Amino acid sequence: MNGSDFHAGVPEDWHVDPVSLGVPGVRRPDGDEENPLSWQVDSLCAQTDPEAFFPEKGGSTREAKKICGSCEVRSQCLEYALENDERFGIWGGLSERERRKLRRRA
Repeated sequence: MNGSDFHAGVPEDWHVDPVSLGVPGVRRPDGDEENPLSWQVDSLCAQTDPEAFFPEKGGSTREAKKICGSCEVRSQCLEYALENDERFGIWGGLSERERRKLRRRA
């Protein structure tokens, strides 16, 4: 078997952009105009247990808010939640109740 036989089954475009795969910490320098959610690849919540961000009614939000506090895309996350009227979970470090209060003040 020569080298060309070994690679015969590999498509020419086998490489997949890591941003498309959602690899944390990998972002295009100028953002991604095609994908308005490209900021999510850098979100700390994507690298942790999602249940912390969607606690049971009356459950603690402390762990999720602690993670959000050091997340570099916190403002994009909050903006997304406000624009899309997210009704559940912690987004941008705020609970649903806190986001409602913020909307009322705006």
